[in-house]
Amino acid sequence: MRATAARQGSLREHNLGLVLRTVLDVRAAHEPPPSRADVAAATGLAKATVSALVDRLVAGGLLAELAPAAPLRAGRPAVPLTAPTATLAAIGTEINVDYLGVRVVDLAGTVLDERIARTDLRGSDPAATLAVLGSLVEEVAGTAPSLVGTALALPGLVDRSSGVLRLAPNLGWRDVDVTRALSEASPTLAAHPPMLANEADLAARAESAARHVAGQDRPSFLYVSGEIGIGSALVLDGELFGGRHGWAGEVGHTVVADGRTLEQVAGQDAMLRAAGLEPGAGLDALVAAAERGRASATGALEVAGSALGLALANVVNVVDVSDLVLGGTYARLARWLREPVLAALRSHVLAAPWAEPHVDVALAGELPAMTGGALAQLGRVLADPADWLSEP
Repeated sequence: MRATAARQGSLREHNLGLVLRTVLDVRAAHEPPPSRADVAAATGLAKATVSALVDRLVAGGLLAELAPAAPLRAGRPAVPLTAPTATLAAIGTEINVDYLGVRVVDLAGTVLDERIARTDLRGSDPAATLAVLGSLVEEVAGTAPSLVGTALALPGLVDRSSGVLRLAPNLGWRDVDVTRALSEASPTLAAHPPMLANEADLAARAESAARHVAGQDRPSFLYVSGEIGIGSALVLDGELFGGRHGWAGEVGHTVVADGRTLEQVAGQDAMLRAAGLEPGAGLDALVAAAERGRASATGALEVAGSALGLALANVVNVVDVSDLVLGGTYARLARWLREPVLAALRSHVLAAPWAEPHVDVALAGELPAMTGGALAQLGRVLADPADWLSEP
């Protein structure tokens, strides 16, 4: 493909997005709202250019002006800028082994509404489950005045081009036409077909955004999400690497000991059984037992952490990334898992003496895949704000 030169119009649209992202980043970081002069200083654009772009974004409804701040010296008061709430929004949804849910997130990053249904979906009927999800979407759809799009996180292999879930082993689903079923279950999803993705991929997208806001200087990391199943996602310089088909990251099926997979050793149900608890007892029971110092629980977590570290060391040796992020149930169990994971990484990662592994706890909050799905769709606005400007 032949490269083309940047035209004045494309440069202007690029700068429009740059200004919008700058204001949104400041808001997400909970810092004082920036003025036009602050945006000019942060972007390196001329003040006159920034002022013209801001005027366009304000007129189009993508930015809002607050009351002028009292000036510290003589001159015109600075007018703080922010993102208007409850305007453009996206809906992130998720189906996992023990819950399904929907979350509405606006351009300012505010959660406008959500629904979470806790239930055991192992061996569930796909049509019935997708109908429930469609109903939940309809319950929250009215809180998104202008809907950018929708996304669905799934615990398995997703064919993004066809809208088919190829395989979700822990659900017992295979070759399910998710997009078609949801279009029949929800008028909103019929009008806005969801972007389908693996749940760990979308959770990692939310984690990448959270780390950016927190000023993390390590934008490349391997995210591992522990649930009943185990998924992972690789983020390189803030961008998700999904592989050729988008199926990368199935670390839970890595063989770690005696022919057993990582899920069979370090999945939530496996850890509960090893701790002498029933799988139905849930994560709270495992945490409570470990906090009491129950030997069976702390021992089970040490074994799980060592197995997890071994599996991740294999990935690190292949992809050369030193930062690991524990998400999902692993985030709550990090107090007991982190040291055995680090010990395994230091023992088995070839480059460990020169590139010290880091193991962090996820910053993206609870059930991040829904947030990640909404952010992925809202990214379309940030990539090309001109397409989303409202008419004067």
